[in-house]
Amino acid sequence: MAARAFGRLAGLSGSLAVGLGAYGAHGFRRSDRDDYLKELFETANKYHFLHSLALLGVPHCRKPLLAGTLLTSGMVMFCGSLYFQAITGDPTLTKAAPFGGTLLIVGWAAMAL
Repeated sequence: MAARAFGRLAGLSGSLAVGLGAYGAHGFRRSDRDDYLKELFETANKYHFLHSLALLGVPHCRKPLLAGTLLTSGMVMFCGSLYFQAITGDPTLTKAAPFGGTLLIVGWAAMAL
């Protein structure tokens, strides 16, 4: 049951990544945001999309609940904090990014269990 839920979450997350990518490509192009914020958005979007694809593999691993939870939490913390700073210019949540990145790494390792 949990494995199937992560497959659906992968679809939702992937569609959100594509939508945000379109916003980043068009909305940031017309904005006066500096290059650093644009780069943050692009990094968040790249990792968001790649890890959305990784969620598709979660149902096929031995511990789908563990791997899926780690990957999802990592995406929210890592990508979410970068998206937030890129859109708002507020660096308040950037301290969550390294923890999110660590969760992404551990999530990949959990898929290998």
